[in-house]
Amino acid sequence: MTSAGEEATAVGSAAALTLEDTVFTQYREHGVMMWRGYTIQQMAHQCYGNILGHGKGRQMPIHYGSKELNFHTISSPLATQLPHAVGAAYALKLEGKQACAAVYFGEGAASEGDFHAAVNFASTLSAPVLFICRNNGWAISTPSTEQYRGDGIAGRGPSYGIASIRVDGGDARAVYNATAEARKIAVANSCPVLIEAMSYRSGHHSTSDDSSRYRTADEMNRWRARDPVMRFQNLLLANDWWDQQQEKDLRLSLRKEVLKALEAAQKEPKAPLSAMFADVYKEMPWHLREQMEEAMAHVKAHPEACPSDIPVR
Repeated sequence: MTSAGEEATAVGSAAALTLEDTVFTQYREHGVMMWRGYTIQQMAHQCYGNILGHGKGRQMPIHYGSKELNFHTISSPLATQLPHAVGAAYALKLEGKQACAAVYFGEGAASEGDFHAAVNFASTLSAPVLFICRNNGWAISTPSTEQYRGDGIAGRGPSYGIASIRVDGGDARAVYNATAEARKIAVANSCPVLIEAMSYRSGHHSTSDDSSRYRTADEMNRWRARDPVMRFQNLLLANDWWDQQQEKDLRLSLRKEVLKALEAAQKEPKAPLSAMFADVYKEMPWHLREQMEEAMAHVKAHPEACPSDIPVR
């Protein structure tokens, strides 16, 4: 899962949040985590599902999370993070903290019932939460024109009594300013704010997708000409804050860092089979212990049932 074409939405909004704010994302907010301090090496460990990954291999790849960075683990089902974020925001309100929850989702996820439940709860409970929708035009192969007939996602906010704003999701400065102001309003008034960042998914939905089957090359080329990274780079170059040699050196060093991280993660061992039952309770209850013993007995009787790189202990 990539975030090509949506980098400004992620990084621009992340820069306007604080580490005290609680964050929930979907699949494409790598930039949010990295801004908050999540490293490439941590991402590699999680994707390889090794013992150093925060989930110890018990979650799908790219489902990152970090308690230290106040970043809830990504959930596979679309939109489930929305009501969770409202609950977290309400808890912040009850605790009297000067912080908010921020939740990311796509325009496709906004068609889920969880979206409507979440914004209604947030409004009626006056929860300090930022709903950050990255409208990238496509929900896998479904265009946004088949998701709604009204005025996008921001147009839904007023009907729920929620202040809303639409912003150029390809402009990092615009996203930052919109998010900073929205956060100020949410925290000061203990209320939700909806941000719709208009962007474009330049890449395929995932590595198993071929988007050329459902969208034209002309469409993709038009949007790639407005690449948010290039737009921000041009701003830096125009003000002599950056140069082409720095750009070349940075890309080379990051490529080396990614390859080194992947190589290191590949060498780390997988967590033992017993880890599948751990980290839920402080002390394992009888029913989980019973299930673990049954699993161990089954694998010992049928070794082929367990991958060879997972220790049976």
